[in-house]
Amino acid sequence: MTILPVIPISPDQPDSAVQADSVQFGGVKPRRRPSMPPRHLADLDLAARKTAVTGLGEPAFRAKQLSTHYFGRLVRDAASMTDLPSAVRDKLTTELLPTLLTPIREQACDDGATRKTLWRLHDGALVESVLMGYPDRVTACVSSQAGCGMACPFCATGQQGLTRNLSVAEIVDQVVYLAGVAASGAVTGSPPRLSRVVFMGMGEPLANYPRVIEAVRRLTTPAPEGLGLSQRHITVSTVGLVPAMRRLIAEQLSVTLALSLHAPDDDLRDELVPVNQRWKVAEVLDAAFDYAAQTGRRVSIEYALIRDVNDQPWRADLLGRLLHGKLAHVNLIPLNPTPGSKWDASPKPVEREFVRRLRESGVSTTVRDTRGREIDGACGQLAAGELTQAGAGGVAADAEVAQ
Repeated sequence: MTILPVIPISPDQPDSAVQADSVQFGGVKPRRRPSMPPRHLADLDLAARKTAVTGLGEPAFRAKQLSTHYFGRLVRDAASMTDLPSAVRDKLTTELLPTLLTPIREQACDDGATRKTLWRLHDGALVESVLMGYPDRVTACVSSQAGCGMACPFCATGQQGLTRNLSVAEIVDQVVYLAGVAASGAVTGSPPRLSRVVFMGMGEPLANYPRVIEAVRRLTTPAPEGLGLSQRHITVSTVGLVPAMRRLIAEQLSVTLALSLHAPDDDLRDELVPVNQRWKVAEVLDAAFDYAAQTGRRVSIEYALIRDVNDQPWRADLLGRLLHGKLAHVNLIPLNPTPGSKWDASPKPVEREFVRRLRESGVSTTVRDTRGREIDGACGQLAAGELTQAGAGGVAADAEVAQ
């Protein structure tokens, strides 16, 4: 594991007037109430940016200049925007490029191919993002919420509870930063261009529906209005919020939908994914299959294999029957257990038998590449560790979290 240096950047911006309920988080009392961040360029489409720029007394073309720096050149540092006059640059970047994410810990493993960043938001909340390099692609895994309200007991983020939704710009800024890291050549053995984004970090993306959808549009709109990624290279995950899944069908996007199923039967899924008490397995799968039928995009069924919990042969057979003949692929995930958790990964022979039975049922199945175990790679683990240290230390202003 490599601890990467964190470069100090400008101080946090002041809280906005938008407030959410404050909660106790992991035994650490919040220093500030949660609040949405100041307006940022990435919150706005190009027309709205022009309106914002002219409202600041500058010509509309400055909006395109700022957008070209941010989305086209992946420049987040105002000092590097030298084609803007100094006074204009200071005014526009103060109003439209406030600091949203402050890195407080960065770690790398897999010979530099996996890099994880723990961010502090302007109100003290913590989120994480991960950059993963492969020989043919670079993928960013980003957070959509600070914490998560879904309460899945085997998930580090689910154990923390929900802090607040992220803004469009807080989501997009994670990707722009990671795209800049990729462009620098820092990801060993991978292309220098970020090509894929998965909404599989902290939070339930469809619980922050309007901002996540707007972030997807911003990421996939051609530069300089957006980042210019392919919709087909974006994956949005959900634990199964059926009304939001059906809204997603109507968006006419071609993103991949990933359903975090984790159990094929209601008795167990009620425990592992508590939202199943509202929308049962059959209803969730129906919505997923309807999405696949509407978009032509194969649904990814996420299934974390947990020793002696959901890895029995009969559950593999049941899952196979549910998915047989459907436009779906099973992505088995070796559980990355959190410290002190009673949950553990299934043994490899059990995993192989589970895979064999699914494939025998005619269901496309792969086992996810395990990345980042030595850097607390599962979503929420770095943040949980930071909060634990803060709680043990008594005074930890920099790590206090407002949810």
